[in-house]
Amino acid sequence: MTSSNNSALSTIVRLIDAISEWSGRAISWLTLAMVLATFTIVVMRYLFNVGNVALQESVIYMHSFVFLLGAAYTLKHDGHVRVDIFYRPMSEKGKAIINLFGTTCLLIPVAAFIFYISWEYVATSWELTEGSQEAGGIPLRYILKTSLLLMPAMIILQGIGEILRSILVLTGKGHLLEEEEGHAL
Repeated sequence: MTSSNNSALSTIVRLIDAISEWSGRAISWLTLAMVLATFTIVVMRYLFNVGNVALQESVIYMHSFVFLLGAAYTLKHDGHVRVDIFYRPMSEKGKAIINLFGTTCLLIPVAAFIFYISWEYVATSWELTEGSQEAGGIPLRYILKTSLLLMPAMIILQGIGEILRSILVLTGKGHLLEEEEGHAL
């Protein structure tokens, strides 16, 4: 690989990482909103004996968004479950081989399958402009279901970034990412 190819790969990795970083940080604010909404629900219920279905459903929506749309951010930060007893002591190239194999043979195919099987389900929800089954609930259930497509799409995008990162490490050019990250700080 030429130096310009390596530079292009590292630029693509940094761009994908930036997308996952931005989306993860934006979505993380929903955890604060969930806490505030839950507190409001409890106060309304136990102090004023009043309920609000839409507010209760909003907590479910936010919880779903945090886990589904935060998955690529978690992948970027290497926060997914793995058998660290074998992985941790490996060299950087050994880790890159495991990451390359796992991403190409497991992560991307599973994410693509989730996208594929969710497509019709989400499309039907959009056709119906599906809303809550509860009176007074949120009328935008199709937006919630759209996250079933966004999650695997974002995982695939971050997976591509992980594949390119592994290629850079295996070709001895992983330092390009570290140097560029150092300049960004």
